[in-house]
Amino acid sequence: MKKVFEYMTLLIYGGVIYYFIELVYRGYSHYAMILVGGLCFICIGLLNELYTYKMSLVKQMIISSFIVTAIEFIAGVILNIWLKLDIWDYSNLKFNLIGQISLKTSVIWFFLALPAIYLDDYLRYWMFKEEKPHYKLI
Repeated sequence: MKKVFEYMTLLIYGGVIYYFIELVYRGYSHYAMILVGGLCFICIGLLNELYTYKMSLVKQMIISSFIVTAIEFIAGVILNIWLKLDIWDYSNLKFNLIGQISLKTSVIWFFLALPAIYLDDYLRYWMFKEEKPHYKLI
């Protein structure tokens, strides 16, 4: 039950932050993005949790960018194409895939992964008394 509470808390923190990032970046968002963002945040945090060795920050950022891009693609297919909610459309950007993901947004997620990694680690440390984070750059 403790882990369920922990992951629900992380989902809410990550989702609300993701929602507000979209508000700042695009001027609007959709409530479904709280769930999408929360899922991305949890997956980014699991990189350190699931491996017995600590990955470098750069490697975590690269993998996180791929994770967020994959989740956004799946969410985009479901929300935008199947359910026709039209939450976002990257068709006007170069190097996009059916308007749901683009190279530009993947690069942005690479840089946003760093604060997400730190926030996840410190939330786990402060709120759930997990190990104090230690990092290596490369």
